[in-house]
Amino acid sequence: MHTYQKPLDLVRERSPERPVAFARPDAVAVAARWFQDKFEGDVFYAVKANPSPWVIETLAKNGVMAFDVASIPEIELVAAHAPGARMAFMHPVKSRKAIAQAYFDFGVKTFALDTHEELQKILEATKGARDLTLMVRLAVVAEGASYSLSGKFGVDLHEAPALLLAARAATEGKMGVSFHVGSQCMRPTAYQAAMAQASRAIVRAGVMVDIVDVGGGFPSIYPGMVPPDMVDYVDSIQRGFADMMVHEETELWCEPGRALVAEASSILTKVELRKGEALYLNDGSYGSLFDAAHVKWPFPVKLYRGEGDAAHEVEGPLKPFRFYGPTCDSLDHMPGPFWLPEDIREGDYVEIGMLGAYGVAMNTRFNGFGDAETAVVHDAPMASMFGLAGRTIRVPRESQEDERKVVRLSRPKGRAGKSRRKR
Repeated sequence: MHTYQKPLDLVRERSPERPVAFARPDAVAVAARWFQDKFEGDVFYAVKANPSPWVIETLAKNGVMAFDVASIPEIELVAAHAPGARMAFMHPVKSRKAIAQAYFDFGVKTFALDTHEELQKILEATKGARDLTLMVRLAVVAEGASYSLSGKFGVDLHEAPALLLAARAATEGKMGVSFHVGSQCMRPTAYQAAMAQASRAIVRAGVMVDIVDVGGGFPSIYPGMVPPDMVDYVDSIQRGFADMMVHEETELWCEPGRALVAEASSILTKVELRKGEALYLNDGSYGSLFDAAHVKWPFPVKLYRGEGDAAHEVEGPLKPFRFYGPTCDSLDHMPGPFWLPEDIREGDYVEIGMLGAYGVAMNTRFNGFGDAETAVVHDAPMASMFGLAGRTIRVPRESQEDERKVVRLSRPKGRAGKSRRKR
């Protein structure tokens, strides 16, 4: 990959015809070190958020050597780019072949489940292995997330005690509970509420668990969504863990995805046509902008114009635009609003920021589009949860009443309170 100090340097060097994905390994490194320093437990990166090899390698170089995987390709990816890393197969529904391959070929011993049938499948596929770590996924009630993840997976809390007892009896290894409060969680106390529900299920089962996995859901910053300080989430988890009915040696795990990588990528797109307030770009919902289309997130943007040394970032009066991607599908529409200089025109370049989470992962090749090149840059992300010096997400004052202080967030507060348990 070519390396530039900032995206504008690439625009000055050449005028790319296809989208360019900018990778910011520095942002991943900062987030990785923050979680290891502040979270009093084990950090498993949720590979689904961004499966790029450079992400896996950067995390491994910065101490994150545990990964939440959901498929054999993700296991193979981690094995290739982070040799020796711990892996937890946290998809609650797996094929027998995938379970066997993970266990026998890759040494994966941690498996999630939410039914008695899945438990039996795991035991049979591993030929009755007794050294497994079995994680019972619970369905919890949590509020404050942009994506609810409670409808598809998780055993109902009323049915959980029987499954916890069965999992405890099935292994001589470790047994734990996991849950997910939902993606882009905007309410730190959601973790405490979920942990209280998990604790009640454990008490009703009359078992001791070795692991409490609070899952993911840690948020990032987007226009209109400015979460509380990340340290508030860690503090909430620590308080919830201290109140749980678990023993002194119980381990605490988390599975951040979005929070580790959201700031680490952006996409450079070219304006192919302007129709009034509609901009037709060479990337869209079948490329890196799935969330912009399907959950209508208005990601932050910058505008570049010109060629060679004359290329520059355009500022000035802003107005709202909507985007259309390059495919023939009418669903390839991102309503925004995306606030850009009002004189934007064909041939300009729009950098769309904060796409490190799920942008690359959701990319397709529909209609022959979506083939983006990747370049490394070392500038700051457009916003940051980790004290990086970013730029303001440029939204007119009347549209940012509840967005306050998006630029240059204060550095995280002091270290979260220590757990009473060992790490």
